[in-house]
Amino acid sequence: MAATRLIPLHLNKGKTVADCLKERLDYAQNPFKTEEGEYISSYQCDPHTAAMEFLLAKAEYDKKTGRLRKGDIIAYQIRQAFKPGEISPEEANEIGYELAMRFTKGKHAFTVSTHTDRKHIHNHIIFNSTALDCEHKFRNFFMSAFALQRCSDILCFEHGLSIIEPKPYNEREKRTDYPNRHTRRSEIKHVIEKIFREKKPKDFDEFLFLLEAEGYEIKRGRHIALKGRGQKRFIRLDSLGEDFDQESLRKHFEGKNHSDPTEERVHEGVPVVPDLLIDIQKKALGKGVGYTVWAKKFNLKQTAKTLQYLQSMNITSIEELNEKAGLASERHDALMTEIKSKEKRLREIAELKKHIINYSRTRACYQEYKKSGYSKKFFESHREELTLHKAAKKAFNSLDGKKIPKVKDLSNEYEEVLAGKKELYARYRLEREEMKALLNAKKNVEIILGREKNEREKQKRDSRKRP
Repeated sequence: MAATRLIPLHLNKGKTVADCLKERLDYAQNPFKTEEGEYISSYQCDPHTAAMEFLLAKAEYDKKTGRLRKGDIIAYQIRQAFKPGEISPEEANEIGYELAMRFTKGKHAFTVSTHTDRKHIHNHIIFNSTALDCEHKFRNFFMSAFALQRCSDILCFEHGLSIIEPKPYNEREKRTDYPNRHTRRSEIKHVIEKIFREKKPKDFDEFLFLLEAEGYEIKRGRHIALKGRGQKRFIRLDSLGEDFDQESLRKHFEGKNHSDPTEERVHEGVPVVPDLLIDIQKKALGKGVGYTVWAKKFNLKQTAKTLQYLQSMNITSIEELNEKAGLASERHDALMTEIKSKEKRLREIAELKKHIINYSRTRACYQEYKKSGYSKKFFESHREELTLHKAAKKAFNSLDGKKIPKVKDLSNEYEEVLAGKKELYARYRLEREEMKALLNAKKNVEIILGREKNEREKQKRDSRKRP
């Protein structure tokens, strides 16, 4: 499970773009937080010189486009926090890298810094607002935060981590302890729920009588209205919202089904992929009138969907279902391993290509530095070029004596690997959907059979208690 946030990084007043970028990147790459830099990765930039490389890209953008800068956003940060004890720093950094690649589509340079100084491992992903082609900028589009969270959830699913289940607004955990807001209408709805839960009125007239007993003045007529102690005006039942209006309450006494306003709705047109059934006893506590009736009806619908799905797949036994679910998981994992291998090679090619280009560009500068007798003054004035040259030589040393490939050959290989990855992803998406559907069906079947078993045991216990 990973909670993500997209944060635009603004230019601070009185500071340069270079200073602001360096501050944000330095904090993210803090050695104390990243195990002395062990859990830092990057794309199309060197973590040590990322601020300068971001700045150079912006300068190139101004030169190429001639556009005046609008706003003060210099970069974007993705904060990705994981559930404590669920993931290792290595895997967290890997997931952070994959998330940044998918969200930016590989069009923006970025760094991924994994912090381990807190109970929850979390990533600080910083990507340049200016694209690698220096002709475009990242557009913080509508619902981008939602798209980012969805992308993060998919990655967590692929890596076998738990997923943040979306909840209705009224069921979400509050981030702060704000006092509950009480309104006249919310008080009336609370009293109505209490009457139905505790008094169980037999008809609408008895319900109104019980409202009067609670201290409410009732105004009868075409539209029922009520006024409590301290209220200046009457409030119509029809203004209380769905399931509390006059018509819905009367339907309840007529024996017609109605739902509680706090329930999760089942909309028409949703995919026929089996979903988990509701535990009525567990969820009915604190719910309003009609919840139990709705929940049982919902469970019947979901059971029917599950059976329909199993029939469409020609699955006739639990053993066959378990076998197919297991095989689907294996195919999914195998494809994911292949994709990861392709992505690793793409990163290697991109890194090596970058170093070859940087080496070529900075070679003359290094020769001058060498002629100066490795002058400190010369180094300080050419720190960026010399740092890039040093990083390139280090990368070449890791080739273990192998010949440095040509940039053209690397570009061709990159295209081949990328094409292979796209082909694998097309297969992967199909396998993922099949696996999800089978696993959900398996869970539903287990729940259904478990409930039937519990019901039989309960009936046996009840029969033993009878004289």
